[in-house]
Amino acid sequence: MSVDNSSLSRRGEPHQQVVKQAIHWLLRLRNNASNPKLRQQCEVWRAEHFEHELAWQRVQSLQNELSSNLRAVPGAQVAFNTLENSAQGLGRRQALKLLSGALLMGSAAWLGKDVVGWQQWTADFATATGERRGFQLPDGTRLELNTASAVDLDYTAAQRLINLTRGEIIVTCGGIDEASPFDRPLRVQSRQGVYEGIGARFILRQDADCTRLSVTSGLVLIHSPLGAGGVPTQVHPGQSYRVDHLRATLLPPLDMDVGAWVDGLIVTRNMRLGDFLSEVGRYRHGYLSCAADIADLRLSGVFRLENTDQLLAILPQTLPVQLRYRTRWWVTLERQV
Repeated sequence: MSVDNSSLSRRGEPHQQVVKQAIHWLLRLRNNASNPKLRQQCEVWRAEHFEHELAWQRVQSLQNELSSNLRAVPGAQVAFNTLENSAQGLGRRQALKLLSGALLMGSAAWLGKDVVGWQQWTADFATATGERRGFQLPDGTRLELNTASAVDLDYTAAQRLINLTRGEIIVTCGGIDEASPFDRPLRVQSRQGVYEGIGARFILRQDADCTRLSVTSGLVLIHSPLGAGGVPTQVHPGQSYRVDHLRATLLPPLDMDVGAWVDGLIVTRNMRLGDFLSEVGRYRHGYLSCAADIADLRLSGVFRLENTDQLLAILPQTLPVQLRYRTRWWVTLERQV
C-alpha cells in the first residue's frame, strides 16, 4: 500500500498505520525466516515509499533496543527466549500485545519520546488526542473515529464484529449483508454491551463507567445488558441510551449534537459550561476546567475543533468569564472581574 507525504505526522514521523504494517512484516518474517518469497515481498513494500522504509527502520531499531535492554537485565535471557518462542504460535494481534508488554519493560524511554502510543499501534484503527479519522471497511461499512479512540476488527465467515476499546465512533452499516442482515450481522462490542446495527448509522462512546449510544438512522439492538425476558432493547432514530453493566436507560434530549465532531464541530444547546469544557478537553492535552461558581453558566452555539485555544478565546465574548493560562497545558476559566 503506497502512502503519500501527507500521511506523515507534523514531526516527520511515519504514520501509525504504516508503522503497524512494518510490525506486521517483522512478525511474519520472524515466523517464516526461511521463506525467500516473503522476504522479497517485504523488500518490495519497503521500496514503495520512503515512509515505508522509515517505519521499517524504526521498528527494527525498536526490536534491537528491546533485545539489548532485556538481555542487559540479570536473569532476563530465559524470559526473553520464552517470549520469542511464545510469539511463534500466536496470531498477529496477540503477538503484538505480547511484544508490547515486553516493550513496556524494556523500552519505556523510547516510548516516552514518541507521540503515538503503543496501544494505537496494536489497534486495527486508532486516533491520537485531537485527531479524527474515517475508514471504509471491506464490507462497505463506514467507520469514523473521534479523538483518542481505538477499535479492533473481528470479521469472519460467521460475524462482523467491531470492538470499541477506547473513545468514540460513528458506524454507518455497509450494504454487503443488508438483503439478509441476520446471516452475518454487524455488531459493535464495548465494555458494557453488544450493539447490532440494521441498516443503521449510530454513535457509540465508551466512557469510564458506561457506554453511550445514539442512533441517527435505521435500527440498533442492544443485546446486553438484556431487557425484560432477555429481549434486546430496540433503539430508533433520535433516541439515545446510557448502558452500564446492569441496564440500558433511555436518555432525555441531549444538550449537544453528539455526531457533529465528524465535521470538526461542537454544537451545543443550552449546555452547562462545566460540561462543555469537559467535551473540549477531550480534544487537547493538559488540564482544562473552570471555577465552581461559573460551572452552571449556559451556552449555545457552533464551535470549531481544529484549534481549541481559539475556541476557548471566544468564550469571554459571550459569557462573563476570563481565561487564565498557567501554562499552555493548564487552563482555567474564572468569573470576569
